Amino acid sequence: MASVNKVILIGNLTRDPELRYTPKQTAVTEVGMAVNRRYRVDNELREEVTYIEVTFWGPAAETIAKYMEKGRPLYVEGRLKFDQWDDRETGKKRSKLSVVGENFQFLGSGGGGSGAGGSGNRGPLEDSQGYQPSQGGSSGGGSTSQAPASPPPATGSGPLADDEEDDIPF
Repeated sequence: MASVNKVILIGNLTRDPELRYTPKQTAVTEVGMAVNRRYRVDNELREEVTYIEVTFWGPAAETIAKYMEKGRPLYVEGRLKFDQWDDRETGKKRSKLSVVGENFQFLGSGGGGSGAGGSGNRGPLEDSQGYQPSQGGSSGGGSTSQAPASPPPATGSGPLADDEEDDIPF
């Protein structure tokens, strides 16, 4: 039987990204995201917040660490990962469910003007002309200060590189 492991999130970063490198010099960045769900109970609007850990690898990790900061909105496509280990102090079994980010999209313009950008594979929320920081940022308001240069597209960070998409038979 076939299975699917796909996660799509839109939320805000709960802390600044943490960029590290493995011993083989592969970049890895971990971010915390808060994803809100609004619903009504007896005509009262309620909100539920879910906190999710997302890990990015390679060029995507470096781009996120460079351009994102706490509070900024982010669109993420990825997969669930379940880790288990024995706690060194208590000896008890521990586990954690997290997301491995495979594609991402910057959203909004926030305090420093970060707008659309992302993973080389054009996401569903990126406009057709891409982000042009020299033209004052993207919609959504924000600071009028000069936006940082648009991040270079990360190649090969998704399941297919851009040049491979044309080979799909359907």
